[in-house]
This record gives sequence, C-alpha cells and structure tokens, in this order.
Amino acid sequence: MGVVKLLDCTLRDGGFVNDWEFGHDDIVNIFERLVSSGMDVIEVGFIDENRKFDMNRTIMPDTASINKVFEGLNPGNAMIVGMIDFGTCALENISPCSESFLDGIRVIFKQKHIHEAIEYCRMIKNKGYQLFVQPVSITGYSDEEMLELVNIVNELAPYAMSIVDTYGLLHKNNLKHYFNLIDQNLSPEIGIGYHSHNNFQLGYSNAIELITIETDRTITIDGSVYGMGKGAGNSNIELLAMYMNDNYGTNYDISQILELIDVSIMQWFLKFPWGYSLRYYLAALNDCHPKYVMYLTQKRTLSMKSINEILSTIETKKKLSFDQDHIDALYMDYQQKEIDDTKSLKKLSETLIGRPILIVGPGTSADKFSDKIQQYVGENKPVIISINYNPTKVDADFIFLSNAKRYIRLVNRLNSPDCNVKVIATSNVTRVNGTFDYTIEYSSLLDMDCSIIDNSLVMLLKVLIKIGVKEVNLAGFDGYTSNDTPNYFDMAMEYVFTDEQANDVNNYVINFICENSNELNVKFITPSLYFK
Repeated sequence: MGVVKLLDCTLRDGGFVNDWEFGHDDIVNIFERLVSSGMDVIEVGFIDENRKFDMNRTIMPDTASINKVFEGLNPGNAMIVGMIDFGTCALENISPCSESFLDGIRVIFKQKHIHEAIEYCRMIKNKGYQLFVQPVSITGYSDEEMLELVNIVNELAPYAMSIVDTYGLLHKNNLKHYFNLIDQNLSPEIGIGYHSHNNFQLGYSNAIELITIETDRTITIDGSVYGMGKGAGNSNIELLAMYMNDNYGTNYDISQILELIDVSIMQWFLKFPWGYSLRYYLAALNDCHPKYVMYLTQKRTLSMKSINEILSTIETKKKLSFDQDHIDALYMDYQQKEIDDTKSLKKLSETLIGRPILIVGPGTSADKFSDKIQQYVGENKPVIISINYNPTKVDADFIFLSNAKRYIRLVNRLNSPDCNVKVIATSNVTRVNGTFDYTIEYSSLLDMDCSIIDNSLVMLLKVLIKIGVKEVNLAGFDGYTSNDTPNYFDMAMEYVFTDEQANDVNNYVINFICENSNELNVKFITPSLYFK
C-alpha cells in the first residue's frame, strides 16, 4: 500500500466563510495545533495579489507576506503549502522556495486555461516548490480530456495531481472511475490528491474509499477542521484523522483538533454556519453552479420543486459557470404557460365592474390599521381582493395568485370545504388538483424592461385595467425599506432588500400608478411609500 497523507485546508478553504479574517492569534493557534496534531500537510492560505497584506487574514498578496504572518512558527514535520488561483498572482510575487515559509504551492485552474496554467505551474516548480496541480470541477472533464491533461502533467512531473470535486458532485463509483483513470495513466512517482465538498454528505465516505484503494503511490486527502468551508463545507479533518488512527495505526492527536474547534472554529460556525443544505444539494443534484440555485431562490416566487425543474434544463456547457442571461431565459420559459384568458377576463369584468374594490396586501399597515380597513369595508361593502395571502382581519372574496411558492402556503385553506374564496391565478401557477376559478395569461402582465418584471400588485392592476375597472382602493401596501423595519406583518413572507433594490421597487410601482392614472384611479387607505 502507498502512503496516505492528510492535508488540512482550514486556513485557506475555511476562509471563504469569514473572508479569511481569522485574526492573527487564531491563525497562530490553528497552525500550531495542526502541527501538534501531527497533520502531514497544512495549507496556510491563498496567495492573491489583489488583496492587501493584513496580519489578521490568510489571503496574502505574496510569499513575503506569508513569511510575516507565520514568522517564528515551527512547522514541525508538516509540509506547508499555499494555494494560487491561476491568474490572480504574478510570478514576481513568488519568491524562491529557499526564501519562503512554504514548502509547496497548489495551483487551481479551470479547464479552459489548462495550457497557460501548466506553463505557470512549471515556473512555480522551477522556483523549488513542491507543486500540486489542481484542475477544478473535475466532473466537467470527459475521459478523453482527462487523459490529455494527465499526459501534460506527466511531462511536468509535479509532486501531485488532485481530484478536485468543486461542487461536491461525485459519488463513490464516479470517484473511483476518475481515480482509476488517473492512477493507470499518471507517472508512478506523482501523487494523487482528493479535495471534496459535502453537497451530498459524501466527503468523508468518498475519502475513505480512496484511502482503502490498493495503490503504490502517495495519496493526499484534503479536509478542514469541523468541515469549515464555503457552502456545504468540506470533509472533516478530525473524522479523517480518527479513521486513520483506528484503521492504519497512525497517531494523529485528535485532542489538539478538538481544542482547536472549541477555541478558534466554533465562533465562526455560530456566526456563519456551513454544511449540508437544500440549496447545495439541489446544485449537486443538477450538476450545476450553486449560484443558479441562489439566484432562483432569491426570486421568492418558486417552490423548490419548480427550482429543481428549471435547474434540470440548464445547458450542459453552462452548468458549472453561472450565466445570468441563460437562467433568466429558462426562468421565463418555465413561468410562461400561454393560455387564452378571454373567458376569465370576461367573467371578472361581469363580476367587478360597477362595484367598489379593495385590494389588501400583507404589509405591516394591514395589521396596524385593521380598524380603519374594517371601517371602510363596513361603510362601502367592497369586493375584497387579497394578493398571494389569505387575510385574517377581513374576509377576502378573491385571492390573486401570481407566486407559486405563496400558493403552496394557501393550498390547505383553499381546499377546505368551507372556503368560499375565488382564486384569480396567473398561468405560471399550477393548481394541485382541478383548475382555478380564473386564470390569466402570465406573460401578458410582465414588464420585460424593468428590473422587477413580475411585481404582483402591478400585475393585478394590469388585470383590472384590462377589464375596465376605473377605481381601486389599496390597504396593506406599504412599499419596501432595507432597514430593520419589517416589510410584512408575516415574517415568513419577508424579503431582504438593499437600499437600491427597495427604491427600485417603490419607484416602479409609483411610476406605474402615475402613468396609468387616467385609466385607473388608485386610492390608499393605509400609509404607503407608493403614495406621493
């Protein structure tokens, strides 16, 4: 059996959690306890010329900065390495290995940069460093492309080449396939590394699979303390050390790692928890960049089922690099279910024309001024339409649904035998069973040139204008703020806005109301940022 080494990447990969600002005291504590634990390889951070030197951070502009941060520390028997993301650090920022605290450098690069990155790696090796070649997103390589890279790496003869599962997509059989492909074709003196992420909760089990494979070469397994890392996090180094001690007679000092977790890591977990999550699971399930999931989630209009269905349609070549134009197009394709809504519009017109109309929203004012709203209802007997929720202080006659996620919260209420509320739904919302009372074609209500293309209030106002309504009253439409003041009385409906985003939404609604004032007179019963 070959040699298995454990590499801790807490100070580098863990830095994605806290922008690498561990604080110098904790940097020292993390490093010294990893040395005391008997860790084989310790990665101390990123080398990135775009970041200024900061004694409290483990992302540093050059190797001279690394020397300053770790000055006087004893590496013991550990190999000390840093990482460079190809294109972020010029060679002149890398001193010769003989003048550096580092023993080795790991270079990560994307598939499209292979040839330039390999030449860069060659220059790093010429400076005397142990070189780790780290092709990211290994699942994006075909077998032929991987063999081509292996041939190039053989000529370069680095210390190791790593299997980097950037988005945690590998299962056991896929991992073993890549390993065998590389192992059978890589020069025997070159080691193989493995860097996992926990999107599928497989980082630890996959690492064990590699550890148990019969091979004569050196295997380096990455992990981080308590799994610290962006998103789903990494394989836990304390678990890997435990496994090696129990099964291979190693003597990693687990107590040092436990003390490290308690003193220097847990504080970050409590502030910015990492680990397995539905978001990163969906990204891994669809072999795509996590930003796609985040982008669709932030729209707050889609159920997880719908998000998953959209992710499944991403073009293969665009999966691992976020493309906003592409995901916007897929979102629109998914939402647009073109229908003939002539009958629904005619029925609504016959029901609403000539009657006072009150539209109720879920803003905090709907609760705060409920007495005023009830007084208006008692005096005017209006048709009450709520938007994407069921009000409790007044009885809605209609609910306007344009948001599939909000519909899910209303299903039980709408399906109950005693529910007399009629539903006006846009065509992007699909009923669990049967059909809605009124269905309006979704795409006809959008404003494609606006940053908010599907504002629910504006969409309903457009419907009312279409059927000839001349006046409406609004309550519970407060407008949006970015401060700590809630925008909704129900926190489960809350959005988080920046100042710019809040102003954009408010101005959009204000402008729409003003531009259409000749066709529809809008009055406000409760205070609103939409009213000037």
